[in-house]
Amino acid sequence: MKIGLFIPCYVDALYPQVGVATYKLLKSLGLDVTYPLGQTCCGQPMANAGFESMAEGLANKMDELFAGFDYVVAPSASCAAFIRLNYPHVLKGKHECQTAKKTTDLVEFLHDVLKVTKLPGRFPHVVSVHNSCHGVRELGLSSPSERNIERYSKIKDLLSLVDGITVREPERVDECCGFGGMFAVEEPDVSVRMGTEKVERHMATGAEYVTGPDSSCLMHMEGVARRLGKPIKFIHVAEILSAGL
Repeated sequence: MKIGLFIPCYVDALYPQVGVATYKLLKSLGLDVTYPLGQTCCGQPMANAGFESMAEGLANKMDELFAGFDYVVAPSASCAAFIRLNYPHVLKGKHECQTAKKTTDLVEFLHDVLKVTKLPGRFPHVVSVHNSCHGVRELGLSSPSERNIERYSKIKDLLSLVDGITVREPERVDECCGFGGMFAVEEPDVSVRMGTEKVERHMATGAEYVTGPDSSCLMHMEGVARRLGKPIKFIHVAEILSAGL
């Protein structure tokens, strides 16, 4: 199985340790992993700002860079969701997008494709799981609370394989943290209020760390927590799953 590792632009610039952790984890599972050079933004910021057509060139570049791979794996639920759901529309009438068909978030790749039952790491801490909006409602990483279906969480399933960890979830388990890309810029007061309430709910679980599949959400909440002097840490799920490697 040939894996093309896609590291989103903001992860590369601000959280390179998340990309490294993802690579180490996939390699530890015996996979043939390649990081194609020349990667750029997937185009999600342009589309969020109302300029989806500007993502066409980026979508074409992704198709070129990741041709020949069985899967494209990204440690970002929002970017994976954008590629999978929006690229076919962006490239409609031009050519059939191949990248969209094989792009997956790290959590769903481990849970649904590899179906891992054992992980090598140890993380003896209490963590609270943050379910990002894209992960829940576009990728199905956990069950949306508004639907009358049996509760599940692929993130919790994977974290339970890590030795020493205690996993908890906040009240209003899948409520938005207030980031929302451009929303945080255009509606800063509302965004900060939502982020503050989300951080407080995570802290109420007694967690030392907040974890999730989107560094963007974690970045927003960490900024809120630091500004308010809240003693809680934030860590991407890839860093926990790869702990000790």
